Amino acid sequence: MKMALTSFLLAVFPMATFLHFAPTLPAADHGEPPVRAPFEGLDTAAVNDWWNRPPSKIHDVNVPRDEVVAFGLYTVANGTLKLSAQLYPLYPRETREMRLEIQDGGQWREIARARVNDIGWSALFRVENWDASRDVPYRLRHGGRAMFEGLIRKDPARKSEIVVAAFSCNSNKDRGPREEFVRNVNHHDPDLLFFAGDQSYDHKEHTAAWLLFGRQFRDVLRSRPCITIPDDHDIGQGNLWGEGGKRASSPAGDDGGYFYHAEYVKMVERCQTAHLPDPYDPAPIGQGIGVYFTRLKVGGVDFAIIEDRKFKSGPAGKIPQQGPRPDHILNPNYDPASIDLPGLELLGARQLKFLRDWGREWRNVRFKAVLSQTGFCGGAHLHGTHDNRVYADLDSNGWPQTGRNRALAEMRKAFAVHIAGDQHLGTIFHHGIEEFGDACWSFCVPAIVNNYYSRWWWPEDGKPGARPDPRSPLPWTGDYLDGFGNRITMHAYANPDSDSNGAGYGLIRFNKSKGTVTFECWPRFADVTRPGAKQFPGWPITIRPSPPRKD
Repeated sequence: MKMALTSFLLAVFPMATFLHFAPTLPAADHGEPPVRAPFEGLDTAAVNDWWNRPPSKIHDVNVPRDEVVAFGLYTVANGTLKLSAQLYPLYPRETREMRLEIQDGGQWREIARARVNDIGWSALFRVENWDASRDVPYRLRHGGRAMFEGLIRKDPARKSEIVVAAFSCNSNKDRGPREEFVRNVNHHDPDLLFFAGDQSYDHKEHTAAWLLFGRQFRDVLRSRPCITIPDDHDIGQGNLWGEGGKRASSPAGDDGGYFYHAEYVKMVERCQTAHLPDPYDPAPIGQGIGVYFTRLKVGGVDFAIIEDRKFKSGPAGKIPQQGPRPDHILNPNYDPASIDLPGLELLGARQLKFLRDWGREWRNVRFKAVLSQTGFCGGAHLHGTHDNRVYADLDSNGWPQTGRNRALAEMRKAFAVHIAGDQHLGTIFHHGIEEFGDACWSFCVPAIVNNYYSRWWWPEDGKPGARPDPRSPLPWTGDYLDGFGNRITMHAYANPDSDSNGAGYGLIRFNKSKGTVTFECWPRFADVTRPGAKQFPGWPITIRPSPPRKD
């Protein structure tokens, strides 16, 4: 009876219509057996018979078949458009072919096709000889009716100001829409979007959480180039010290490496980074896990995109433990030099070489900026609650100190600014290596949602540092040593007892005519479309990076 019903439907209705009704049919009528996952116990929506599983509590992935194209992400670099299409899960009988069309002279025409990867449901388009001098409407198409439309923007080379909107930490404690972010970002109309990590907090269920992220932000993603880089929660770990791709012994990962199956990690990185420009040095790391560190020029601003965690050493078993966790030092009397040991890595030799080469090339470049997951210091004192003082958090890039200073030295040669997230705490630091303030400025943007594991800047003596910022209304600015003994100058912080519980986003304005960079920090629930909308106290901050050194 079931087979007779299926035959009748196929005879009367076209295939696209049949597939639209497919979710209501028994699993036996979905055609060939599904592709089996190379990993077990992970991601019920990535592969296999996802339609037989209960609806996801994260995000319902069983959508009408004219909605299977969820969103797209793109960049344009060196004359090449790379555009990643993210789909909802497909049935075995549905086509794995995606089509890319552009509007040319008022008419739509197909310019490329790409195959959907059954592990994670993404497809990558690559179009060479792209004309970046004009805006081009595009649409992603699957089957007969599913479609996602957007705009490939021209390079804003003639604009006097290039604007970047930066985000981090899209917590699963709030799965609702992000309407206030979409409204504000579309009002700011930035030239580039940067999501610094933790787009997904659901560890074993990246596909559903990633699709939810796309639904939340698709109306800002569709018409701007976007950089998304995964962090620890995206690949299923509380923290990540990649150590060149070794296997970690637990999801905590503090002995270094990746805990979950390498194909799961590769799926996450493919979905989030395949659209980035080609990596500077594409050689994979251990377990065949890829790399994505690269550069992207937008309107005369040259962005280096680095991977903080991929080569970094794990602390467990390598340094003296100073608390119940290998990565949290709770001993106020410990010696910072005791944990800065020979052989420990931060960015690794390959990325340091990349930064060195990147910093020397200035053709058609006015500013340089480094984008990464987290900051190059211990930028928070209190973790989770007011009574949990952590003297040093090894998950930050403040450790190992020697690696931190090597990275900052390369950034200093390029007079780059640094933009990151991860800390759940918006901060502006001016870093120092040999002296206070002799290295780059760094903006760690606040969390998108900050009702989970908040952090505070709260010096133990409750006093400002030397040379406090005279412009700031905040009580604790000036020169400090962080918990690793690194020199840092605090200029602004957005503690979670401030507006929007410290949640929000960053806006960075690169003014080419004035030679200045302005850091803005907006609370989540500020409405920038209304007069009088206010940033967090202490912002905006405007700096003037020096020209590149000749050495």
